[in-house]
Amino acid sequence: MPEVDLVVIGTGPGGEALANRAASAGLEVVAVEKHLVGGECPYYGCIPTKVMVRGSDVLAESRRAGELAGDVTLEPSWSPVARRVSEATADWDDSVAVKRLEDAGAVVHHGVGRLDGPRRVVVTLPDGSEVAYTARRGVVLNPGTRPAEPPVDGLAGTPYWTNRDAVRATSVPATLVVVGGGPIGCELAQVFARFGARVTVVQHADRLLERDEPEASALLEQVFVREGIRVLTGSELASVAYADGGFTLGLSDGTTLTAERLLVGAGRRPNLDDLGLESVGLDPRSVGVDERMRAGDGLWVIGDVAGHGAFTHLSMYQSAVAARDILGEEGPTAEYHAVPHTTFTDPEVAGVGLTEAAARDQGIDVRVGQTDLAASSRGYTHGPGAEGLIKVVEDAGSGVLVGACVVGPYGGEILSMLTLAVHARIPVATLRSMIYAYPTFHRAVESALADL
Repeated sequence: MPEVDLVVIGTGPGGEALANRAASAGLEVVAVEKHLVGGECPYYGCIPTKVMVRGSDVLAESRRAGELAGDVTLEPSWSPVARRVSEATADWDDSVAVKRLEDAGAVVHHGVGRLDGPRRVVVTLPDGSEVAYTARRGVVLNPGTRPAEPPVDGLAGTPYWTNRDAVRATSVPATLVVVGGGPIGCELAQVFARFGARVTVVQHADRLLERDEPEASALLEQVFVREGIRVLTGSELASVAYADGGFTLGLSDGTTLTAERLLVGAGRRPNLDDLGLESVGLDPRSVGVDERMRAGDGLWVIGDVAGHGAFTHLSMYQSAVAARDILGEEGPTAEYHAVPHTTFTDPEVAGVGLTEAAARDQGIDVRVGQTDLAASSRGYTHGPGAEGLIKVVEDAGSGVLVGACVVGPYGGEILSMLTLAVHARIPVATLRSMIYAYPTFHRAVESALADL
């Protein structure tokens, strides 16, 4: 059995970065990927969906031109979007990513990697043959997640979409039902609606984006309804039938919907099955890690399955923490009090740290400040499309922010300064003493702080 220094199973953004860094540092590295090197983000997630969002945002801006700059006539076309998505994903070809790892010195296998005891990995290759490795330093697991298929009567076997199918769309359906009002469902619902689809969103929770602040959910729902998107909250998909090129959907409240396409964005399932976790004494249903991303002796786990959020930026952060541990380098361990996220709807919905409700649940003495983004000077000059808000959550005892939410144009960019404030535990008194450039959207942070 060949010996190497490190085996990385799963090359999503964090796994790819770690394998590259370890190989570049001189370690003998084997990287195993059963699908595409780079993972969900560059091929089915972050990158292609943001290409789609960009196209839909241009349509929305053009429709606002009448109030700002004059008449515009525009005929929506999906072809440029499909072309740009194909270009951005290299037509779902990972050759460049594979070469990048190989140039760093790693051996790359397309195949299925499984643990076979401590520091042992067996890789099943596409032709059915197997190769086994012993890893002197250990194994990194970055298996990621896959779209979940809810246990709905009649759903299995129908040609429903997941995000992986939606980004490959070559045309816009006339009618679309989106099951799931989380980030994936909301982004794609708005994209297809703006290109002409009649869209209905079915959300099991009582509001869209249920993990964000309720004020953000309410504002986004108002925008969706204004744009012609039907939003059904507190409703479950109960049955699915497909015939003659269309779906008939039964909801838990007795409502029946019909649609040309059904997009299921109801969560993700961790790829922990069939990893051989039992061979190292771990539960295949969940894996715990410490502050250095260790799940055991000679075993590190990073990314979605580590349990702190399914974000590319978090996987990359954890990758750097684990790499330092593997390479024996000094550096900070993992902390999760200031994890940021952005949903790229229009307006963008961004958040960091704790929501008001989560902070109260932890027993924190909370003070909350909020301001209307559209009422700011920049909001006024921006005109249509500037609706939004900034909400800050302060720990009154320590005088620092423990969370923040931004809804509005460039919400994810405005969030950056608030992420720094939460991460570095900058006193609110210091934030109030800053000079905020005028007239900017981020200047509204000052107004939110004044409302505390």
